[in-house]
Amino acid sequence: MTAKEYLKQAYRLDHRIDSDIEELGRLREMSANISAPAMGDKVQTNRSTDAPFVKCLERIYEQEEKINAEIDMLVDLKNEIRNVIDTVSNTDERMVLRYRYIHNYTWEQIGDELGADSRTVRRWHGKALTHVELPENPLKI
Repeated sequence: MTAKEYLKQAYRLDHRIDSDIEELGRLREMSANISAPAMGDKVQTNRSTDAPFVKCLERIYEQEEKINAEIDMLVDLKNEIRNVIDTVSNTDERMVLRYRYIHNYTWEQIGDELGADSRTVRRWHGKALTHVELPENPLKI
């Protein structure tokens, strides 16, 4: 795994969490639209007799558990990435990595924060990646 691949894990996990949260919102909407059972329907004994929203509520609970686990993983990963970034000795390079991989800033936002143009920011980024020392057993998602 390269330094860049390692550092980008938090960004990808953050987006996965956002996607899971959107899915949770859709499940919550579905659970609010409870349909009433038709009175003339035949009851099949091999089919679940639970109301349709019960399955939806179970899926909501599972999705919430998944999101909570991913958030815990993201917190641990960002702490590890912070420690890795803090080993870079050059302040500008360290700040580029912090803004890019901890705060998910764009190149333009990083340039604004550091008072540099995007070309300089990208140069610092390239140098910083060569100075990153990955941990022996890095977290992988």
